[in-house]
Amino acid sequence: MAIFLTKDSKVIVQGMTGSEGQKHTRRMLASGTNVVGGVNPRKAGQKVDFDGAEIPVFGSVREAIDATGADVTVIFVPEKFTKSAVIEAVDAEIPLAVVITEGIAVHDTAAFWAYAGAQGNKTRIVGPNCPGLITPGQSNAGIIPADITKPGRIGLVSKSGTLTYQMMYELRDIGFSTCVGIGGDPVIGTTHIDALEAFEADPDTDLIVMIGEIGGDAEERAADYIKANVTKPVVGYVAGFTAPEGKTMGHAGAIVSGSSGTAQAKKEALETAGVKVGKTPSETARLARELLAG
Repeated sequence: MAIFLTKDSKVIVQGMTGSEGQKHTRRMLASGTNVVGGVNPRKAGQKVDFDGAEIPVFGSVREAIDATGADVTVIFVPEKFTKSAVIEAVDAEIPLAVVITEGIAVHDTAAFWAYAGAQGNKTRIVGPNCPGLITPGQSNAGIIPADITKPGRIGLVSKSGTLTYQMMYELRDIGFSTCVGIGGDPVIGTTHIDALEAFEADPDTDLIVMIGEIGGDAEERAADYIKANVTKPVVGYVAGFTAPEGKTMGHAGAIVSGSSGTAQAKKEALETAGVKVGKTPSETARLARELLAG
């Protein structure tokens, strides 16, 4: 089992013919992902050779779905075109859209997120400004390195791409069911809570690692959700304990106002919900090992 992405997922790539799209499509294919097509209206009908794998290019997401049965799209288009690319995916009712692109205007993200909701949330959006998600040994939709961990029974949800990779590596001997990088922008699609709910329901996830960072109140809301709904052990890490207050740090969402949104406030909220929180990624990994060892 896994959440959101499995070995049966059929993946298309919007922007596959661009430099980033080609690079990461090649990496996804190498890790066993079933990439069935790309989308570029100007290059419809062409094929792109990826080390012997001929991947067709379609004129639209709808055409790609009709021809291949695709149920996941990974979006690598430039930020000024991302809103229209996501809306096209939503209109085609593809179940999962993974938006890798960074630098998208917040009002664009808010617009396509609201549009997906108005259409009945038939498309789950992950991102934007995220590394995507990976179910090790099954499928990889995005830019997460596929060779730093193995299949296992830990579920990981993270705002930070780099910390996603570090935690996967720290716990590589145990392995992961699915790792989801949700992105750190102020407005995102899939949240910590969405992933927590899915991991709670996944019979092959025994423990959840949740990585947050300073800014906003997503982690506090996740803590409330965990307290009320999650029975599996959860280990947390919050990036930014040494960040100065009132500064924008890294991700656009990491803005601290007074005590609200600080790493300490998030740590306390999570611990109140029964979550063990590490002060460093390595300590967080150690806590996860201890809980799994019983």
